[in-house]
Amino acid sequence: MTHPTRHILLFISNLGLGGAQRVFHDHSVELAKHYRVTEAVFNLDGGNLYPSGNELISLDVAGGGSPIDKIRNFGRRITRLRSLKQRLATDVCISHLEGADYVNLLSKSQGKVVLCIHGSKLHDGNISGPIGWLRKKVLMPGLYNRADRIVTVSRDINPELIEGFGVEPQKLVTINNFFEVEQIGQKAQEPLTPAEQAVYDAAPVLVTSGRLTIQKNQAPLLDSFAALLQRRPAKLVFVGDGELRADLVAHALRLNLRVYQAWNNDPLTPDYDVYFLGLQQNPFKYIRPAAVFVFPSAWEGFPMALGEAMICGVPVVTTDCPTGPREILAPDTPTPAVPIRQAEAAPYGMLMPMLNQPTSLAADLQVWANTLDELLADADRRQHLGRLANQRMQDFTREKIFRQWVAVIDEVLAR
Repeated sequence: MTHPTRHILLFISNLGLGGAQRVFHDHSVELAKHYRVTEAVFNLDGGNLYPSGNELISLDVAGGGSPIDKIRNFGRRITRLRSLKQRLATDVCISHLEGADYVNLLSKSQGKVVLCIHGSKLHDGNISGPIGWLRKKVLMPGLYNRADRIVTVSRDINPELIEGFGVEPQKLVTINNFFEVEQIGQKAQEPLTPAEQAVYDAAPVLVTSGRLTIQKNQAPLLDSFAALLQRRPAKLVFVGDGELRADLVAHALRLNLRVYQAWNNDPLTPDYDVYFLGLQQNPFKYIRPAAVFVFPSAWEGFPMALGEAMICGVPVVTTDCPTGPREILAPDTPTPAVPIRQAEAAPYGMLMPMLNQPTSLAADLQVWANTLDELLADADRRQHLGRLANQRMQDFTREKIFRQWVAVIDEVLAR
C-alpha cells in the first residue's frame, strides 16, 4: 500500500562505510516508493557514502570530545531531532544504530518510533568498559520499551533483547536484510584482469570480504590457512580494508606467508599466498571465481557479505557466530545451547566453530583446516553447495522483504 502523505524520517548516526549504512540507504530508496521519506544524521563528518537521492538533513552536532562535551552533544542531538520531527510533522521515525536509537527514543513526541537493530548486543565486543556497562545495564533496559516497534534483522537477536534487556516480546518483529540478488549476480560476471586471472588460475582461491576489524576476526583465518598450505596449494584473498590492516599483514608475515598488499602498488603476480586487495568497487567479481568463501566473524547481525557470496554461487564456510549465519544456512535448526566444536554440514553451506575461544582455538583451527582441505579436494561438492547457496538467497529479495517492512509501518501508523 502507498501512503504518499505519510512522512517517514529515517535516522542514523553516520553515513560512513558499513553494513548498517548500506541497509539504511536501501531502506530509504525502497520506502520512498510508499511514503514521503527524509533522512537525518548526527553530522556529515564521515561524508555520505550511500546517497539515496532523498533529502538528507544533518543535525550538525559533532561527536567526540571530553565526557562533558559528549553529554552536551547528546542533549543537543535530542533537542534538534525533536525539533526536526515537529517541523516535518513526522509520522514515524525509524532509527538505525544504537546511538541514533537513544536519540530517537528520547526525542519522541507525537510521531511513532521504530528501531532497527542490526546486530547482537550481548556478544558485541565493542560494547565494553564503563560506557558499555551504561549501555547494557541502563540505556537499553531503560529505553528500548519506549519504542512502538523494534525490528531485528535476525531471529536470534530477539531472545537477547528479551532475556538480556527486558524488552517486551510483543514489541519485537524480525525482518531479515534484503539483497539485490539480480544486480549482484550481474556484477559477479565482470571478468578479472589478466593479472588477477593468473592468480586465480595458479591455485584454488579462498576469498573473504568485509572490514578488517575485531568483529570480523580474520587473524585466526590466517593461522588456519597456513596449516592448509602444508597440505595443498591455495591462495587467500581479502577484499576490504579497515583499522586492523597493519596487524593482519604483520600476522601473515609472522606465519611466513608471502603477502601482497594492493596499497603498495606492487605488480600483481601469482607468487604470493595472501592477497590484500583493499576496498573494491565490485567485490563480487573476486568472489564468484573463488573455490570457497570463508567467513570467520566473532559476531554478526544478518551478514550482508555472507549472503552476497551465496548469491555469487560460491560454497560458504562460516563461523556459527551470533547472529545470522545459522539462520541463513540452517533455517530450520535452533541455535545450539553451547557453541559447536565440529564442522556442521548445513543445508546451504558449512557452519564452523568460532575462532575466538582461547581454550579450544588450536582444535578449532584444525577443524577449519580439515574442512577446507576436504572441500578443496571435492569439486563436485563445492559446485553442489554453490548452487544451493544461490537458491537460498532467492528468499531475501527486495520484494519479499519490503512487503514485511510496509506491513509493520502500516500497523504502527494504524495505532
